[in-house]
Amino acid sequence: MKFTYLTFTTVLSILFLNCSAPKTENSTDSEAEKTLSDDSLINLVQEQTFQYFWDGAEPNSGLARERIHIDGEYPQNDENVITIGGSGFGLMSVLVGIHNEFITKEEGLARFEKALNFLDTVDRFQGVWSHWYHGDTGEPKAFSDADDGGDIVETAFMAEALICIREYYKNGSDAEKKIAAKADELWKGINWDFYRNGKDVLYWHWSPKHGWGMNHSIQGFDECMIAYILGASSPTHAIPADTYHKGWTRDGAIRTSVTKYDIPTVLKHNAKEGEIGPLFWSHYSFLGLNPMGLSDQYANYQDVVTNHTKINIAYAKENPKQFKGYGTDKGWGWTASYSTNGYNAHHPDNDPTGVISPTAAISSIPYTPKESISFMRYLKDSIGDKVWGKYGFYDAYSETENWYPQRYLAIDQGPMVVMIQNYKDGFIWNLFMGAPDVQEGLKKLGFTSTYIK
Repeated sequence: MKFTYLTFTTVLSILFLNCSAPKTENSTDSEAEKTLSDDSLINLVQEQTFQYFWDGAEPNSGLARERIHIDGEYPQNDENVITIGGSGFGLMSVLVGIHNEFITKEEGLARFEKALNFLDTVDRFQGVWSHWYHGDTGEPKAFSDADDGGDIVETAFMAEALICIREYYKNGSDAEKKIAAKADELWKGINWDFYRNGKDVLYWHWSPKHGWGMNHSIQGFDECMIAYILGASSPTHAIPADTYHKGWTRDGAIRTSVTKYDIPTVLKHNAKEGEIGPLFWSHYSFLGLNPMGLSDQYANYQDVVTNHTKINIAYAKENPKQFKGYGTDKGWGWTASYSTNGYNAHHPDNDPTGVISPTAAISSIPYTPKESISFMRYLKDSIGDKVWGKYGFYDAYSETENWYPQRYLAIDQGPMVVMIQNYKDGFIWNLFMGAPDVQEGLKKLGFTSTYIK
């Protein structure tokens, strides 16, 4: 018998909270038996987090709200604002939900019909979506004064999902093939070449009103690598291979000999000299793009993402500022998230108040499974309901500041759902890397991978 969502997650949440106090010498055997196994803990975190994109979705579009605040008001009255990048992560999460039977196949298909219809009807800019839309009206919402048009990076995160949807449904029933065809149409409608602005680099933004006024060229290494991979893979509006080599890698200047804690960074992070960036740089592109065994002339990407994660772990072990709750068997992981001083991009070189973002360690589970699972267990056993709520772990916390906001962000929830699944069985990786156009794009740029035929 299959439990309903309400029954299943309520029961597991009770188990989670019952297990959140550390064992003492007076604990009984029955209390010890309540401790969740690693598999049960991972599954609980994944399913509860999935609900952000299922139960918590904006109802008109079926897509992901930018943020959900359990504890208070929303900034700029944006309760119904949806995020395109976060929705890409969310649509991959819906595939995960079907795969794990969190929802039925029929429920998942209906959600994709709603979401893809919304994506097809809203304003696009050379096939490229804006960063934000009002979910209830479909109108674009400016991310900043001059950023009111197309966002090629957020669109790349959505395109990852569209390719996965197409691959999942392309050999299915008539209704499923129709969804696959719609996803393929939306993916092929993205004009990657336009966003070169005639040069050998991609530009992040274009606006009908401001043109190329943002003037933000995309160079690595950061979260934007997937835009170049997909640009090269497009069957309709491809970028030349030189755009990747001259733009993203800066004619090879992306290579670096910089080490931190004696761990090679491999690639120069798009940060201050000698610094590394937040961990989402090693997550967003790699929700679909499998870094394991992926190489080109500049790097082995398994080393890039794993070393990035290990540097975070080494920093937590050293804990130079002596923040509370840091350690290899305690809290670790820094990325862009809420903070005690507003939204901030945290990393070991920028950690002023001891804020930890659960998505950083949990989304790194394919790279450092032992340490990522240990972190989840630390949250459960030592902090419990201070960091756990309706949609899983809250976005960020600080034991040092006794700061536990009950808030969620789509771009932090989504990678946890997808990367846990990639750790389990490579489900999303297999869909994306198995796509023929992706394989052709990777070959065009000189990549090697076990997936490339």
